[in-house]
Amino acid sequence: MKTQRQNKPEIPVTNKSERLWDQLLRVQTGGKEAFLSAKYLPYEPTPYPVLLRLADSGLISPADHVLDYGCGKGRAAFLLSYRLGCRASGVDRSEKLIALAQQNLMAFPRPELVRFACQSAERYAPMDENVFYFFNPFSAAVLEVVLKRILSGGKGKRLLFYYPDEAYLSVLSRHPRLHQSARIDCRDLFEGNDPREELLAYDIESA
Repeated sequence: MKTQRQNKPEIPVTNKSERLWDQLLRVQTGGKEAFLSAKYLPYEPTPYPVLLRLADSGLISPADHVLDYGCGKGRAAFLLSYRLGCRASGVDRSEKLIALAQQNLMAFPRPELVRFACQSAERYAPMDENVFYFFNPFSAAVLEVVLKRILSGGKGKRLLFYYPDEAYLSVLSRHPRLHQSARIDCRDLFEGNDPREELLAYDIESA
């Protein structure tokens, strides 16, 4: 079942603000990319207003290194590194999308802060990343595999989930070392009062 955002207008008008942020960052990250897979969902970028709210929340510091799973064309990595001065990485299994992300990187004002990898999330081994961002990039079964890799690296890490569905929340609730540390309400950014319009932060506790 598709679990990404429903199509609905933002307040103020989305298309103009989305284009303006792409222009400021010198990238092209809009649009959706269909990807037929039982485990991976189509690329859909996180709306800029949500990323800006996350950047200004204090949940990510300039000293952090953020990893965006299912990064697509790189929007989250570009915005967060530009806004905070933090390092940001993206991983995606689509060669086409990673090629577009690399193309964006060549024009991005702070290319030294960002890197991308073309690899499946199940096989990607986190390096020095300590903050992990998810916008429903894959199935709950893949999330289980990814969480095992992240949790094996010890505490001091943070997981961020935008627009999580029930399957994701069920997986997260079964991990005793994951503690929900923050919730950011994003309903006011969109019409419709959708209760799933939120950002959830989970911290890893000691084993």
